Amino acid sequence: MEETNRQRKIAGVLQKDLVDVLQKAAQDGMKGVIISVSKVHVTSDLGVAKVYLSIFPSEKREEMVKGIQSNTPLIRHEMAKRTRNQLRRMPELLFFGDDTLDYIEEIDKSLKGEDENPIQNPDVLPRRQKK
Repeated sequence: MEETNRQRKIAGVLQKDLVDVLQKAAQDGMKGVIISVSKVHVTSDLGVAKVYLSIFPSEKREEMVKGIQSNTPLIRHEMAKRTRNQLRRMPELLFFGDDTLDYIEEIDKSLKGEDENPIQNPDVLPRRQKK
């Protein structure tokens, strides 16, 4: 089903404010880590927002996502304060790591000939799993 205009607007508002909240937290606690919110998808009932995080360096992605997931109530509270004039009810936030940049980098390496040729051996590239 296609996203409605309302879902897209709420996703945009959440994405913009989440970037501010998460980058401020990363500056305070984790030096040398860049967090960006690559996509926010809001369900049709506006009750759940799936947030996809792109984290650099990618070695720290799992650790950071777990830390953010454990602090979800605090993040949701901060987001509710920021969006209180725009949203009646703050959606539940679900955080996921986004590995799109790693996947693109693997394809780029393979195309440059640095890895085994994926056209001759398609098993070289890992299969993407839909989340």
